[in-house]
Amino acid sequence: MGKKKYVYYFGDGKAEGKGSMRELLGGKGAGLAEMTNLKITVPSGFTITTEACLEYFKSKKKYPPGMWEQTLQGLKRVEKSMKAGFGDSKNPLLVSVRSGARASMPGMMDTVLNLGLNDVTVKALAQKTNNPRFAMDAYRRFITMFGSVVMDIHRDKFESVLHQTKKTFGVKSDTDIPVEGLASLVTQFKDVVLRETRRKFPDDPFEQLKMGINAVFTSWFGDRAVTYRKIYDIPDTWGTAVNVQSMVFGNMGDTSGTGVAFTRDPSSGVRKFFGEFLLNAQGEDVVAGIRTPLPVNALKDKLPSAYKTLMTTQKTLEKHYRDMQDMEFTIQEGKLYMLQTRVGKRTGIASVRIAVEMVKEGLITKKEAVRRVDPDQIAQYLYPIFEPSEEKKFQPIGRGLPAGPGAASGKIALTPEQAVTMKARGEKTILVRKETSPDDIHGMYASEGFLTATGGMTSHAAVVARQMGKVCVAGCEDVEVLEGQGKVRIGPSVFQEGDSISLNGFTGFVYGGMLSVVPSEVVQVIQGNMTAKESEKYRLFATLLSWADQIRHLKVRANADAPDQAQIARGFGAEGIGLCRTEHMFFAEDRAPIMEAMILASTPEKREKYLAQLLPLQREDFIGLYRQMKGFPVTIRLLDPPLHEFLPKREQLMVDIARLELTNGSASEIEEKKFILERVDDLHEYNPMLGLRGCRLGITMPEITRMQVRAIMEAACEVAKEGKKIIPEIMIPLVGMATEMKAQKAIIKEVANATMKQCGVKLSYLVGTMIELPRAAVTARQIAEDAEFFSFGTNDLTQTTYGLSRDDAFRFTGFYREHHLLDFDPFAVLDQEGVGAVMRLAMNEGRVTRPNIKLGICGEHGGEPSSVEFCHSLGLHYVSCSPYRVAIARLAAAQAVLNAEGQKPATKSKKKVGKASTKTKAHARRVTATTKKPKAKTKARPRKTKARR
Repeated sequence: MGKKKYVYYFGDGKAEGKGSMRELLGGKGAGLAEMTNLKITVPSGFTITTEACLEYFKSKKKYPPGMWEQTLQGLKRVEKSMKAGFGDSKNPLLVSVRSGARASMPGMMDTVLNLGLNDVTVKALAQKTNNPRFAMDAYRRFITMFGSVVMDIHRDKFESVLHQTKKTFGVKSDTDIPVEGLASLVTQFKDVVLRETRRKFPDDPFEQLKMGINAVFTSWFGDRAVTYRKIYDIPDTWGTAVNVQSMVFGNMGDTSGTGVAFTRDPSSGVRKFFGEFLLNAQGEDVVAGIRTPLPVNALKDKLPSAYKTLMTTQKTLEKHYRDMQDMEFTIQEGKLYMLQTRVGKRTGIASVRIAVEMVKEGLITKKEAVRRVDPDQIAQYLYPIFEPSEEKKFQPIGRGLPAGPGAASGKIALTPEQAVTMKARGEKTILVRKETSPDDIHGMYASEGFLTATGGMTSHAAVVARQMGKVCVAGCEDVEVLEGQGKVRIGPSVFQEGDSISLNGFTGFVYGGMLSVVPSEVVQVIQGNMTAKESEKYRLFATLLSWADQIRHLKVRANADAPDQAQIARGFGAEGIGLCRTEHMFFAEDRAPIMEAMILASTPEKREKYLAQLLPLQREDFIGLYRQMKGFPVTIRLLDPPLHEFLPKREQLMVDIARLELTNGSASEIEEKKFILERVDDLHEYNPMLGLRGCRLGITMPEITRMQVRAIMEAACEVAKEGKKIIPEIMIPLVGMATEMKAQKAIIKEVANATMKQCGVKLSYLVGTMIELPRAAVTARQIAEDAEFFSFGTNDLTQTTYGLSRDDAFRFTGFYREHHLLDFDPFAVLDQEGVGAVMRLAMNEGRVTRPNIKLGICGEHGGEPSSVEFCHSLGLHYVSCSPYRVAIARLAAAQAVLNAEGQKPATKSKKKVGKASTKTKAHARRVTATTKKPKAKTKARPRKTKARR
């Protein structure tokens, strides 16, 4: 058996790898191999596989057997291809060492350019190119990059020396430093290395190569990479490939340059070649945002031959991959070289447009279009915009590039750490930086949007904004960050950290102060404030979802408690209401006092007096819901409040009594307050979430159930008389025993029949229950004797299955996640292994008694993509979610069908599939277990939610 292959060569029009080997070669390596095989000009090189990375960590940072020997063999092939020698004193070969995970992680891992330079090879390079300035510029860049990336020296140490040198020579740009200034920089940079590390800068190119490869492997567990993977749920066990590639130089003068381009606009999706470039620069200059680049179309006038080749290449790549491509290129003395191609990151707005338009262009099928759009990206169509009339009143204080769509207002944070701190205080923040870097990832995640002084549409800030769905204005030359002063100048105004600004990510305008926002175009069409004809965005949105509807099996309903919510839900395509929480109808200012009085009443007769006042209010609510749903099913849950939510606070009552007594208040008023206090004490519960609520309330106070059923049936009868088809679905909450189900159904049946007889209308109706207790799942066979449908209330089912309080669990779940005891928030992503098993048990048991029992889910998980896919796999009939997540659920339900057919989605939802203990059990044997992982700079803290079901 031969040695394992860890190194794959590419060059001279032939590659050992290919584009389908992404898991092994990483995204960058697979792209380089595929471009080479397409006969596109790619500098020769080789890829060290992701398996080598995993073995490196497993062996305590030692190369796997044969890897280094294969690396040296690959290097010899590159030398032969490039007709140069690595470390050669007359004809030196320089290489880049770059990371490349299978999932794109822009800027999160390390890169080293110009590797192989030393005091000897730099002279040979100068003589070979007849360009001493270029050679010395490459050398100073190499020392900076190698020193910061490989030797862990803070980049500021080099930047301060560079700044002083520019000052000495009276120049503003790096490109204007004369050759003697660059030579001085090299000497000074070496001194920085010696001073900071107490060792000389390594001169041996082979030592440099080995250190560079180690640095790229190690960067897989760097702070920013770990944080990024946590945000996007990328497994630690994937590892990164390393790409060693012969250098081509964009910094050889004005006939050379470097750039990044997209085959379509990544912000809007418009079909136009889009990108940026810099003359006399290397690739890191563009993505780092250190200089503001030129639009790629300007290359047509600067270097027309290279531009023509680039245009041909981008068309070839998009047609080959049948998707928008993100490309990196270098032009060396007029000749174009391609350094990378990958599926380009894009906004949700762009994602939908590109998918729809590629179907019309015949590049992809409708099924492929549905697979292409991450369901969570659909939410970007709902992003608010600034209120147009108010925005007109504000004078912009600056304008940059509209790199991330949407509208955002917030308080200025000048460091990522401050953004995290401000968010923890509940404040919305805008991160303002000269330029962002991968080290800012935790602050970017915490912010509403970003504003940068430099950088373009392909800068780090722009790429991350599009991926995260954040608002971004980049390259705003009106911005000057006043380092160390806690201030920023934007145009004519100076702002302190904590002052408010607003960003329009569609136009690039920056405003002082907080602007009001209004709903997006899509929401305005749904609300009737704009027509579909007026909104192209809505038409694209609706087209993609109509294709999804042709594929999906799961019905999608909405959780809605009022007619206006039902209207929005229908506008988003909801096929009914899966959960109407009737207790939410009583929080209104005119109803809460009646509800409070009803609960405080000490006898059934007194309660009925107040229930009689609530009856017509409930009836009108239900009539509104039925009319909005136009014949689609409406599931109404009977009252399920923890009583304390409607009762006055005990402490406040005591304060009121004391104040009345001190101020000689009336005896009757004091007596009334004391009576209320006594009732509050009587009704007090130590754990109200497990107290007198749900069906227990209706059983102990049956008059409440009677009122609600009467209101439901009277409303249904009235709407039925209007000629509409109505099948009421009445849901009994928090059933744990079959006896509870039977007792409540008896009341429902009695009142429903009496009401229909009184109204002269005969209707079919269903009575079911919400499965939210493990005991209900275990005894589902008996419960199904009376329940005609099960609706899984996964919020409470998660709470009772785990024994966790969703309002308090955040205090320790962050620790659990950091230490791999828990890999996701089970209140956000359905736990398929635990809670899912309880659901499966209930379904199987229920079907024994009632084979055609209707099954749905109405917890918040109903709008989370991986949870929707799980519901499809279980065979549920529908999911129900908040109105604004209906579109997400529609798309996710279609993708679930495609995935079940064996087609993997093109883009992965950022949410993790909820299989908690799979990774937990494997933790002890992970390949990364032997490596101490650096802590991420921020800990994602689950947001506390008040949504109860």
